[in-house]
Amino acid sequence: MKKIYANATEALDGLLRDDMLIAAGGFGLCGIPELLLQAIKDSGVKNLTFASNNAGVDDFGIGILLQTRQVSKMISSYVGENDEFMRQYLAGELEIEFNPQGTLAERMRAAGCGIPGFYTKTGVGTQVAEGKEHKDFNGETYVLEEGIFADLSIVKAWKADETGNCIFRKTARNFNPPAAMCGQVCVMEVEEIVPVGSLDPDHIHLPGIYVHRLIQGTHEKRIEQRTVRQREEA
Repeated sequence: MKKIYANATEALDGLLRDDMLIAAGGFGLCGIPELLLQAIKDSGVKNLTFASNNAGVDDFGIGILLQTRQVSKMISSYVGENDEFMRQYLAGELEIEFNPQGTLAERMRAAGCGIPGFYTKTGVGTQVAEGKEHKDFNGETYVLEEGIFADLSIVKAWKADETGNCIFRKTARNFNPPAAMCGQVCVMEVEEIVPVGSLDPDHIHLPGIYVHRLIQGTHEKRIEQRTVRQREEA
């Protein structure tokens, strides 16, 4: 089975359509599959639903798709740092399904394991739990959350072998593993592809069985907020 493609456009060929549910890795500006997001923007598909912790910033990450109005719904935990995201939400132009971060990650992971739903105490008594099934266990109330079964997963890793076994670098792991697991098809971009057998099996964060298509590319290393102070005199 061919897994390695020349670029993001080729890797997404035949996978994109309007009205898709896409799970995307990333947290803030860290671990964002920027090459795949740009290819989705260029394709012109619309009315997309994204399951992602947040939407990057205005000109990076999923933010570039909000600018072109290709996203109709976000399943997210956080709307800050993106003015267009907040503007569309407050104006009623964008539907948002809020999830606590741990719940969102578990909804993705559960789907990747074939689990359709699970009970959690997180969100009980808040707007997050409205309209959802509640059940008591040992005198405690829990809310039912459903797994996120996405049409497509797009994720970013640091290094992968030719079969898709991959390693994420430090905090760039974030939502990428569970996002990769929950898609019917997973497309991954990496900084480096190495021969099979080059990676220590004990160091692999995501098995290649979850990865269907793979590209290598050059990525931008952004810093979301930089705080500096003047050097003190010795």
